[in-house]
Amino acid sequence: MTGIDFAKRRKPAFKLPPNATDAHCHVFGPGNVFPYAPNRRYTPEDAPKETLKALHDHLGISRAVIVQASCHGSDNRAMLDALAWQPELYRGVAIIDENTPGTDIPVMHRAGVRGARFNFVKHLGGSPDMTVFANVLRRIKPMGWHVVLHVDAPDIIPLSDMMRGLTLPFVIDHMGRVPAKDGVDQKPLEALLDLAKLDRCWIKVSGSERIDMPPYDKAIPIARKIVEASPDRVLWGTDFPHPNSTHDADEADLVDLLPHIAPTAELQKKLLVDNPAKLYGY
Repeated sequence: MTGIDFAKRRKPAFKLPPNATDAHCHVFGPGNVFPYAPNRRYTPEDAPKETLKALHDHLGISRAVIVQASCHGSDNRAMLDALAWQPELYRGVAIIDENTPGTDIPVMHRAGVRGARFNFVKHLGGSPDMTVFANVLRRIKPMGWHVVLHVDAPDIIPLSDMMRGLTLPFVIDHMGRVPAKDGVDQKPLEALLDLAKLDRCWIKVSGSERIDMPPYDKAIPIARKIVEASPDRVLWGTDFPHPNSTHDADEADLVDLLPHIAPTAELQKKLLVDNPAKLYGY
């Protein structure tokens, strides 16, 4: 992964607006500096901060939200190292558990972390300990942070009551992973759009490559429905470097979906600039 030559990759046809933000991306390792978690469900190729920056330069992305991935567990050092490298441009989302010292949270806040992520996806370990979940939310709420929820489509309806009961902003990753093949009338998407009515619910229209295959034609109507339902609380990201992917996604293809997902300049600016600036404090 560290050897990607972006000069040989296609540039997107769509020109991103100034201060466009990749609101969901990762850094992995390098493993000899930032080891992967012993209990990880997958081992990625190294994709350090320099590789991420090279991708963003290639695409025309100015800002980024680096989301802690489960392969690093609650050891947030690789993510924090990237934030320290580009403090004006990068924000972070951490993984916090019962072993995270209370003193770490203010330090992470000063570094640019603005949220904590929890995974509910079964193949990545399933639901967290809900006592730990509640305790972490209690600890991060005074900092003004939000919680990021990685959920699978079949779990959106069962988890809806929990999400409705949250008293801090929450962000749902990757369109709730609703399968694109099931179209816009599927029950999980209806539940997701119902949650979108809440003023503390944000949804990422990232992950077209997770719910569809190239050229992602079936993902577009789903993402567009979400943007139409909540134009002021949607975010987009590349999900680079696409952990656990079913195929090699070209980020230029994902960028070129944007004018179909958000068809006006006003919607594009909200999705890519204004909304992440509001949530992450740019």
